Amino acid sequence: MSDAAKKEFQAESKRMLDLMIHSIYTHKEIFLRELISNASDAIDKRYYQALQAGDSGMSRDSFEIALSVEKEARLFTISDNGCGMNAQELESNLGTIARSGSLQFKAEVGSAEEIDVIGQFGVGFYAAFMVADEITVESRKMGEEQAWRWHSEGVEGFTVEPCEKAETGTTITLRIKANSEQEQYDDYLESYRIRELVKRYSDYIRYPIRMEVETSRPKPLPEGSPEDAQPEWESVTERQTLNSMSPLWRKNKSEVSEEEYFQFYQDSFHDYEKPLRVMHSSAEGTATYQALLFLPRKAPFNYYSKDFEKGLTLYASGVMIMEHCKDLLPDCFSFVRGLVDSQDLSLNISREMLQHDRQLKLIAKHLEKKIKAELKDLLESDRESYNAFYEAFGPQLKYALYASYGMQRELLAELLQFPSTTQEGPATFAEYIARMPEEQKYIYYACGESAAQIKRLPQCERLTEQGVEILCLTQDVDEFLFKLLQQVEEKELRSISDAELELESTEEKERIEAETKSHQSLLDAMKSALGEKIAEVALTARLKSHPVCLTTTGGVTLEMERVLAMQPGGAETPMKAQRVLEINASHPIYAKLLALQESAPAQVAEYAQLLYNQALLIEGYPVEDPVAFSNAVCKLMV
Repeated sequence: MSDAAKKEFQAESKRMLDLMIHSIYTHKEIFLRELISNASDAIDKRYYQALQAGDSGMSRDSFEIALSVEKEARLFTISDNGCGMNAQELESNLGTIARSGSLQFKAEVGSAEEIDVIGQFGVGFYAAFMVADEITVESRKMGEEQAWRWHSEGVEGFTVEPCEKAETGTTITLRIKANSEQEQYDDYLESYRIRELVKRYSDYIRYPIRMEVETSRPKPLPEGSPEDAQPEWESVTERQTLNSMSPLWRKNKSEVSEEEYFQFYQDSFHDYEKPLRVMHSSAEGTATYQALLFLPRKAPFNYYSKDFEKGLTLYASGVMIMEHCKDLLPDCFSFVRGLVDSQDLSLNISREMLQHDRQLKLIAKHLEKKIKAELKDLLESDRESYNAFYEAFGPQLKYALYASYGMQRELLAELLQFPSTTQEGPATFAEYIARMPEEQKYIYYACGESAAQIKRLPQCERLTEQGVEILCLTQDVDEFLFKLLQQVEEKELRSISDAELELESTEEKERIEAETKSHQSLLDAMKSALGEKIAEVALTARLKSHPVCLTTTGGVTLEMERVLAMQPGGAETPMKAQRVLEINASHPIYAKLLALQESAPAQVAEYAQLLYNQALLIEGYPVEDPVAFSNAVCKLMV
C-alpha cells in the first residue's frame, strides 16, 4: 500500500475492535447485510439532500448498489452512488468505532418522512473484518472533486490518502480471508452464495442490488439445422438485479391479488396449499409496524415436535433481522406464519436480536388480537374451513390454554369446539349453551376414543333419552383442560362419569337409599370380591337398559388415569382413579344378584368379577385377565 501515515482507531482500545469482529455477531454472513444497509443509507442521504436542493433530475431510479467478485485475487467489492465521504468523514466515521454517521444525519434532519436510515450504532462496517483480512474504502463526497482512500488491515489502525474516483459514491473492497479448518471463506466469492444472502437479508432494500453473474444459455442453431438438432451451450455473463425491492406488505391490500399473496406464501414458507386466511395490516402511533400473516390449512410435518421453530420473520426498515422472532407470537398461535416490519424496534448493537421493550410488547399484543379476530370470523363465516383449521391446530389451542393454567381463557375458550352427541359437526361452548334447556344446570361431557364410542356408554343413555347434549372429549388433554376451566359462562362443566351427577329425581333417590340400606350386605360382598380394584359398589338410577357402569369419585378420573400412565415414568408411580361400580337397581341382573345371595352366595363373587370386566370393556379399557374372563363367561353359559 501507500506511504500514508497509519492512524490508530479512536476507541477505548484495540480490544474494542477485536470484540466487534469476534464477539458481537453470531453469523459471519451478516457482514453483507451490514454493508448493503450502509450503502442504502448513503443513497438515502444523497437522495434526501437532492430533494432539499431542488434537484428534480435525480430520482430513486438513478441509484444502485453493485456487487462484484474477483475469485483469483480473493476480492469482494460493494459500490454505491450515494452521498460519499471526504477525508474527515472517513476518519471520523470509520476511524472511530461505534460512531454512526447515519444516526448523526438522522438527528440533524429530524423526523423527515423522506429519510429512513438503517444504521444506528456505527459498528456494522466492522463486521466485514469477520471475513476479510484487509479492507479498502474509496469514496468521493457529493459536491467535491477530490476522492479519498481509507485502508485497514484490522486492529493495527488505518490510513487515509487521496485517490482518483470518477463518480460520487463509495466503493468498499474486501480481501477475503483464506479458508481455515473451521470456516470456508471461499463461499463469499461464489455468486450463488452472494445471491442467497442478498435474498435472505436484503431482498427489500429499496434500491437495486446488481451483480454480474455467469450463466449458461444455448447458442442459436445455424440456419437449416435439423428439427431434432441439439444446441450447444455457452457461458455468458449477465448483469442481474438480485433483490425484489418492493415488499408486498408495503402495498395497499387493494393492489395485491390473491395469486400474489399465495406466491409469496409459497416462496417464503414452502407450503404448496393456499393459506386459509391472509392478514395484511399496518399500524401507526404507539405501535408502528406493517404485518403480513398467514393462517395455514395444515400443520407442518414437525409442528408438534421440539424441532419446530415458531415465530414471525422480523424486518427493520426492510432489512431481515431475525428469521424466527418468538416474542411476536404467543404459543397458542405458533401456527401462524408471516412477518413484521417496523422502524421503531430497539435492536441490540449487532441488529441480530431484539431488546425487550414496550414497543415489541405492543406489537405482539396487537397481533394477538388480530389473529383472534380472524379466527373468530372464520369460525362464524366459514365453519367448514374453521373445522379444517381446528383439525390441524385445535390441539395447540387446548395445550396452550392448559399450559397457561387458564390465564388465556378469555383469548381461547370461545375458539374451542368438541364433537357432540346431538349435532353433526363439533360444537363450541357458546353453541352448546345456546341450545341448553332453561332448567339444565351443567355442561355435560364424556371421555372416550371417539364420539361414536362415547354415544354407546351406559351413562349416556338416560341423558340422550332426555335430549341432553353431551360434549365428547376424545383427545388426551381434553379432560385435564375441562377440570382446569371448571365452568364456562357460569355453567359448571360436569362429567357424565361423575359419581355425584344428580340426575335422579327425589323419589328415585329415596328408593335407591332404601334399597341400599336393605341390601348393603350384597354390595359389601361384591366390594370384598373385587378388593382394591374399586373403591365402592353402589346402586344407581342413572342407567336405563345397561346393568352396570364405572364411575369415579375424587379428583382423578379413568381417562386421567390412562393419560398419566402413558407419560414418562407414569407406569412406575401410577395415579389411580377411585372407581365406583354402579349397579342398575332396575335391571334383571340386580334381581339375579339378590337371588344368588340367598341361594348361592359364592356365585356373587363370580358375578361381581364378570360385571366389573363388562364395565371395563364398555368404557373401552382392557380386562386384566382375558383368559379368566373368557372362562367365567363359558362357565355361566353351560
